[in-house]
Amino acid sequence: MNGNGSMDLSFWQLAAAYIFIVLLLVIVKIRGIDREKEILVSSVRMTLQLILVGYILAYVFKHSHPLYTIGITAIMLIFSVYNIYKRTKAPLSGEMKKIIAVSMVTGTVASLGYFILVVLCVSPWYDPMYVIPIAGMIIGNAMTGISLGVNHLLEGMSSKRHLVEGALILGATPKVASKPIVNQAFDAAMLPTINSMVGMGIVFLPGMMTGQILGGASPVVAIEYQIAIMLGIAGSVSLSVILFVQLGYRTFLIRGVR
Repeated sequence: MNGNGSMDLSFWQLAAAYIFIVLLLVIVKIRGIDREKEILVSSVRMTLQLILVGYILAYVFKHSHPLYTIGITAIMLIFSVYNIYKRTKAPLSGEMKKIIAVSMVTGTVASLGYFILVVLCVSPWYDPMYVIPIAGMIIGNAMTGISLGVNHLLEGMSSKRHLVEGALILGATPKVASKPIVNQAFDAAMLPTINSMVGMGIVFLPGMMTGQILGGASPVVAIEYQIAIMLGIAGSVSLSVILFVQLGYRTFLIRGVR
């Protein structure tokens, strides 16, 4: 136990957890699924990345400075936008990439700022112990939401092109003609967040709450924080995705819905 009442893991205890990766490797080997290399690479990469991040955060938490907090948040945003580009199944135009970046940055920064300054009233506002973990959760979920929104919007505008063109010929405005596709993309992007909220507390205990409890916090306090962060995540995802779909569909109409 450390001073906060939480349990520290020894090297051998942590190493023992890798038995689950061995179990996974055995299963895919027996089933003839060619994933061994990918599993090993992802496990090693995860371990090295988390160790590196752990040491970086330990330094940043000890030497609190607004530039560190802003810099790390900016790096997370840059990588999240890059991951959205990589996850998209169809080629993206330069204009669509700009819309993705603007939607991601605007939605997450606005939500994070409100959450830090109004909901938690963090002082100083750049306290990395609060800002960085919360930014990671908000940015990560918004990234997933926009990724789903992008793929559904691209697929919908392609497969239902004739419906959009028909509505435009009959006199519908671009907004009205594209509304069903835009709504479907928004709904698909929000579904994982909504499902998480429905099952939370009954089906599973979320990571933030579990981490706080293991760190020695009261379960009631952990629940309060978890409720707040889930509401913040829902708001961030919804704001980021609605910005994207409302701006994104116009690029198809400008290009003639190709």
